[in-house]
Amino acid sequence: MVHGAVIRTYEQKDVEDFAAYSGLPTINALTDDEHPCQILTDILTYEERRGSIQGKRVVFVGDADCNMGRSWVHAAEVMDFQLICAAPDAYQSKISNANVTLCSDPKTAARYADLLYTDVWVSMGKEDEAAQRKQEFQGYQINRELLSLAKPDALVLHCLPAYRGMEITEEILEENAEVIFEQAGNRLPTQQAIVAFLVGAWKGSGFSE
Repeated sequence: MVHGAVIRTYEQKDVEDFAAYSGLPTINALTDDEHPCQILTDILTYEERRGSIQGKRVVFVGDADCNMGRSWVHAAEVMDFQLICAAPDAYQSKISNANVTLCSDPKTAARYADLLYTDVWVSMGKEDEAAQRKQEFQGYQINRELLSLAKPDALVLHCLPAYRGMEITEEILEENAEVIFEQAGNRLPTQQAIVAFLVGAWKGSGFSE
């Protein structure tokens, strides 16, 4: 009765199983493992402002083993840009590829960056680890010093919601609010495009009836 499904849940396997057994175009709107729709939005936002992301230096600061960090790792390979994950060792990405560099020093990572990106230190479902995470992520913040190490025209993006004074300072968030809110607004057209592409491809396969 439907031409596709969009699923936002916890377990990645739930999305994969639904897609496998239903045979329908299935969009991962968010799982604990990945957040692909957000990454496509982020790349759209960068390319609208700066052109192709191919060959650029993207720096992810914070919990690189969260769904956003892992999705950036996948994107780096597909879109052929350089990704530097700046994270404490215990929170470093558990997956990698030839386009990814793992780094524990955010200052080293931020040098000559084209894009600085961060997400919350305490992801959904990790609230019981909040006190520990706030302590362990000290220094993994996008602030004036870190931004000064990036390229002069570097973009700052955040997938929101943001916790001012934690993963990003209020000053830097406000200075970059225009592009960050544009990034948030781009979620709608990006996901409309995903739906149009997948459902159109499915209809064209001869299995639409």
